[in-house]
Amino acid sequence: MRFTVDRLDHIVITCRDVEITASWYQRVLGMEREEYGRNNRSALKFGGQKVNLRPYGSEGWITADDAIPGCQDLCFVTAVRTEDIIEHLQTCGVTVTEGPVERLGALGPTVSVYCHDPDGNLIELACYAG
Repeated sequence: MRFTVDRLDHIVITCRDVEITASWYQRVLGMEREEYGRNNRSALKFGGQKVNLRPYGSEGWITADDAIPGCQDLCFVTAVRTEDIIEHLQTCGVTVTEGPVERLGALGPTVSVYCHDPDGNLIELACYAG
């Protein structure tokens, strides 16, 4: 039997302060926050995906050996034009670190804009061309 993966279900971001991180993703990227499981863990939902927020140094999570804040490089896809993304980020007080630039995503060419979240993770906002 051959084993294949179908899709990505969720990712976990290690953050310094769950409240600050959750607020940023809600305000800047429009994600919906939810509490789940024991100890009221926090997650952000969008589309069919979920981002779990893991407080740095928390006990009871199985995690990567070096799960530290700011070590992620994440790409989120949007249908919004890059000019509108840049305007929105500026309105939210978020610095654009690069873009718009042409990139190659999982489904083909994109135009992307880059910024950082409060923990220093690199956030790419990509729009597929055409």
